[in-house]
Amino acid sequence: MWNGRANLLFLLCLLCYSLHAIAGKSYYDVLEIPKGASEEQIKRAYRKLALKYHPDKNPGNQEANKRFSEINNAYEVLSDSERRSIYDRYGEEGLKQHMAGGGRGGGMDFQDIFSSFFGGGPTEEEETTLKGDDVLVELDATLHDLYMGGSLKVWREKDVLKPAPGKRRCNCRNKVYHKQIGPGMFQQFTELVCEQCPNVKYERDGYFITVDIEKGMQNEQEVVFYEDGEPIIDGECGDLRFQIRTAPHDLFKREGNDLHSTVTITLVQALVGFEKTIKHLDEHLVDISAKGITNPKQVRKVKGEGMPLHMNSTKGDLYVTFEVLFPTSLTEEQKASIIAIFN
Repeated sequence: MWNGRANLLFLLCLLCYSLHAIAGKSYYDVLEIPKGASEEQIKRAYRKLALKYHPDKNPGNQEANKRFSEINNAYEVLSDSERRSIYDRYGEEGLKQHMAGGGRGGGMDFQDIFSSFFGGGPTEEEETTLKGDDVLVELDATLHDLYMGGSLKVWREKDVLKPAPGKRRCNCRNKVYHKQIGPGMFQQFTELVCEQCPNVKYERDGYFITVDIEKGMQNEQEVVFYEDGEPIIDGECGDLRFQIRTAPHDLFKREGNDLHSTVTITLVQALVGFEKTIKHLDEHLVDISAKGITNPKQVRKVKGEGMPLHMNSTKGDLYVTFEVLFPTSLTEEQKASIIAIFN
């Protein structure tokens, strides 16, 4: 009896956990990084977010405390190559089962993770790193690529830093101090702590970048190449952002996850029906035939024939608007026949 109840309780807990995992953000979304992020990108993202949402900087803010917990959970998994690999393949539930089966446990407290970066809680003295400008490029993708998936090669030309003779005075390491000057009031000032660095110069360089277009990407969705933006002396490069835009198509117009198309039929077809198909983006045929009367501007919905949803197996719908082609003139005999038919 007890075993049956225990099994039922386990199944209920497993169901609740699974629903939570489905509804929640991925660890990559939590850290605001792409799935293929490098170790350095993961560390940098964690550092930035952990400082922002640390409880000591957000006293009494439950939402910030929740975000801080999520950030640490995500970093604890993604910073460990073994657990990251399991998570990428099987998700949170697979990772949980691995840990339950004797896999390497984390066991790190959130404050331990934070301390490994900052040597304790957030201090009033922080090192800051300059960052170059981000570059935003609008990139037109064909509707076919957005439906099927594809890639685009883009020529990227930018300044790069090269060694140069001599030495220079630099600001590669700044320390930012916050001094309290009154209740709730702080003054910020910066001190240069570096003496001299090897000299550098800008040189122009160019190369091709392959931008992957994933199925169902939304209009103006961005593909980010971290640290591929504008460089800056004594700092990190900005990011290169490609904003994907849907290029016009001859037959289909995209609205969100749905497709719209206009089809012209004759007056006879509108009155007596017709058999007709249209070729989709992947060249399969969609039946839009009608057996009865079709009115001008009538819209027919074809379920599941729209755009694929990004990172999802479902699709939107296709809406077909019918235009009726009327004759430009009629003979007296034709007029008489029409009158006879409809009287």
